[in-house]
Amino acid sequence: MAKKDAPPRWDRKMQQRLARGEAAALGELYDRFASLVHGLAHRVLGDDRAADGVTREVFAHVWEHPEAYDPKEGPLRTWVAALTNRLAVQRLRATETAALTGDGPGSTEELELKVRHASVAARADYIVQSMPAPLRAALDLAYFQRRDYRQAAADLGVTEDEARRRLRLGLQLLSTAHDVGAPGTPPEYGGAA
Repeated sequence: MAKKDAPPRWDRKMQQRLARGEAAALGELYDRFASLVHGLAHRVLGDDRAADGVTREVFAHVWEHPEAYDPKEGPLRTWVAALTNRLAVQRLRATETAALTGDGPGSTEELELKVRHASVAARADYIVQSMPAPLRAALDLAYFQRRDYRQAAADLGVTEDEARRRLRLGLQLLSTAHDVGAPGTPPEYGGAA
């Protein structure tokens, strides 16, 4: 049995391959994480073009600095998500600061509030994407398809008690999006810039 804190073998091998400069490794990494990266960036920035730019920046950074990922700190997926969030927030701050130049004294507070909201939204998106499929399916039925727990139970083929349990647990996980450093949120490590 592997040590609890040992990173997945794929993560370690991918870092080694990137450090050796294997272009195929970057392609595999892109195939695995591009939708996550673009989705998180779009959630923060609200713009496809800007999200495309951040996606390019993230994979360029990973390619140029594979040593920045420390497998002892956690999974490669979490590091890539944290890097994405950091770069997207930097871009949002730069864009908003440029747009607010010359505005009144409330502009800095408005910018920080917007950045905070975007960060919470990105963390919530990350949490939903990372939660187990049964919880995600229950939340999808309840909140996007407007099913009550009884209908969700029938659609999922589970008992009503199980449907309520899945919804409750999914909502508990999602509620941690407001908590910095909550379980399931991307930690701030890996030194991006």
